Amino acid sequence: MPPRDHTVTLLGKPGCHLCDDARAVIQRVAAELGVSWEERDITTSPEDQAAYWDMIPVTFVDGVQHDFWRVDEARLRAALTA
Repeated sequence: MPPRDHTVTLLGKPGCHLCDDARAVIQRVAAELGVSWEERDITTSPEDQAAYWDMIPVTFVDGVQHDFWRVDEARLRAALTA
């Protein structure tokens, strides 16, 4: 699958410094590879809070959990170019 056909989702919350770090990595990799990405605020979903509160930020690639707490740039790149 070409990188541009993937979607990355960042699940975070306002004021989260780890989320800011994750966002920067995702923005950089997505821009370089032409991948679309979105961000969801965990505080707007009781389901997300119950499932992921202690893991934010959480990164998903094509709806499948990929990382949590930190985004490893090399690992994200590999997932999007494999």
